[in-house]
Amino acid sequence: MENTVKIHPAVDDGIKPARDGFAGGTLSCACTTDTVTVALDGQTAHNHVCGCTQCWKPAGALFSQVAVISRDKVNVTAHAEKLAVVNPNATIKRHACKQCGVHMYGRIENTAHGFYGLDFVHTERSPESGWAAPTFAAFVSSIIEAGAKPEAMPAVRARLVELALPPYDCLSPALMDALATHAAKLSGVLK
Repeated sequence: MENTVKIHPAVDDGIKPARDGFAGGTLSCACTTDTVTVALDGQTAHNHVCGCTQCWKPAGALFSQVAVISRDKVNVTAHAEKLAVVNPNATIKRHACKQCGVHMYGRIENTAHGFYGLDFVHTERSPESGWAAPTFAAFVSSIIEAGAKPEAMPAVRARLVELALPPYDCLSPALMDALATHAAKLSGVLK
């Protein structure tokens, strides 16, 4: 029997592959007038679905879909005045449209953080196709904190595996290794 758990509209019908040579595109908020637009000058990386309670999710989605791109490749091209940081105390300063609530980009301002220099973006807000495909699911258990039933978790994890999105209750091993390496270098354990 096919798993009918809905993860996110961008992956529920299968994952679209990245396009070779993809050069970027534009993200838009959900407003029909005075739309906030953000240009991304290049391909994204580490695209994944995220179950944390901080990331923006479309209505009805259990997970967000989020990727990273170098912050120098992110440019607000229209209606920057509508953007506000959702939670100024969060590590990732998520800039959202004050009218529709869509997160347009998230930025880490702490220069000592392992992901400093990367902005977090939601490529499903782009009409262009060819963005990096999601490759894993992060913070899967966190969807319980957002209201998912604990007894539904085996079906959620089964659906993620079916979609070729290995479920983690943190970030992927490669990203966790990158953070640990950065911390070890800061502490002097690694040179």
